[in-house]
Amino acid sequence: MIGIVESRADEASEHVCEHLRRLGSFEARTDPDRANAEGGGTYHRSDAFELRSFDALHLELDRVADAFDDPDLIVFASRHSGDTGPLLSAHPTGNFGDAEYGGADRSLARAPPNALAAVIEALAEHAPEAYDVSLECTHHGPTDVGAPSMFVELGSGPEQWADPAGAEAVARAILDVAGVAADAPLENDIRRHVVGFGGNHYAPRFTRIARETDWAVGHVVADWSLDELGSPAANADVVEQAFAQSAADCAVVEGSHPALESAIADLDFRIVGETWLRETAGVPLALVETAEDRLVGVEDGLRFGDPVRERGGERATASGYGAGSELTGSGEPASTRLAVVDLPTDLLDVAAGIDREATMAAIDEACVAYETTEAGNRPGDRALVPGDGLPDHDVPQRLLGSLAAILRERFDSITVEADRIVAEETAFDPALAIEAGVPEGPAFGKLSAGEPVAVDGETVAPEDVHERRRVEFPLGGE
Repeated sequence: MIGIVESRADEASEHVCEHLRRLGSFEARTDPDRANAEGGGTYHRSDAFELRSFDALHLELDRVADAFDDPDLIVFASRHSGDTGPLLSAHPTGNFGDAEYGGADRSLARAPPNALAAVIEALAEHAPEAYDVSLECTHHGPTDVGAPSMFVELGSGPEQWADPAGAEAVARAILDVAGVAADAPLENDIRRHVVGFGGNHYAPRFTRIARETDWAVGHVVADWSLDELGSPAANADVVEQAFAQSAADCAVVEGSHPALESAIADLDFRIVGETWLRETAGVPLALVETAEDRLVGVEDGLRFGDPVRERGGERATASGYGAGSELTGSGEPASTRLAVVDLPTDLLDVAAGIDREATMAAIDEACVAYETTEAGNRPGDRALVPGDGLPDHDVPQRLLGSLAAILRERFDSITVEADRIVAEETAFDPALAIEAGVPEGPAFGKLSAGEPVAVDGETVAPEDVHERRRVEFPLGGE
């Protein structure tokens, strides 16, 4: 059940909750055991939600979860105040320095990263045309809520607080969170949660991560919050809280913060980049760990192919390429085992020179994971493939067949043998042209393109200055 907190001291909160009661199939009930000012008296209940009203502002409501019937999540339907124009936003609560606006000093409430990602997406879906949508940094209380919690806000001033379209959009977004867990599921002993450090109050990078990857963002510590925090080493307990209260093991650090990065490392948490989050989206984390161990790191060019996304795109952990396999040394059948193979680099270089996109697509379709260079734009040296062959992913043959098709765009004939691909072509030979008296320059280009040229009144035909060439590409690497 999700508890929704309405504040009678907040015009926008009342407006949003009016729309919630209208849209949400709520039933009015009475709680005679709590004061009306503290969520008692008349409240409203549906299958997924319980909506209670309070006299105080949201940020003053400590242990508000106690007013509800064992909530899994608390949503504060709130106003947003600022100079940002029409804005729909969401954020967890807490203070990285002194508590100026509710809660306790250097204390954080439990964030609901998975629900935050869901409500940001829902806000974007329902937002009226004039409104922006953003994840905000953690910046005020309460800090002792009693359940994972988030503010979902209508802003940024009186005009928007009274706007029926904006209030309805927030109400619909809250209702869309029905059935959404506060946290992503456990996978390989961690959750797809990250803590965000650095950047602006309105956190565009972390909004992108929440909306465009399957990684959810918990607490966000903006640059100004890091200033309030002070020395990360001296306040390591607060840094650790950011991870604990986000149920996260990873962080993204925006900007240069060496002291913070050192403190995070000392706490045994991992710092990853946005590229790492994007490239691991849909890939079982057991496979990510194994591939980075056996090949290279994602930041160094590791990429994951279609076979793993097809089999494990929904966070598989017990089958296919998930955790129940050779990836974790569990002794599963050979069909789930993976092997590192050397890629035929000479062949890949020539194929990429003919059609780079098709070459990369061929590798992506055939390999579970593979190394790349030039920021993922060129093939690398090694790949991870099914070790004993899966019927649907016969990697070497599938890859070689695709590469042979690319070579046929340039070569006259292609022969795939057991240990090599043989390519043959009839190609222009500059030495033969010079021997025939053809001057270097435009005439070379015409002959290369198959056009005859005249030299001292004599015609030199293209076939006179072409020769048959045979190129062999050994398979299995260098």
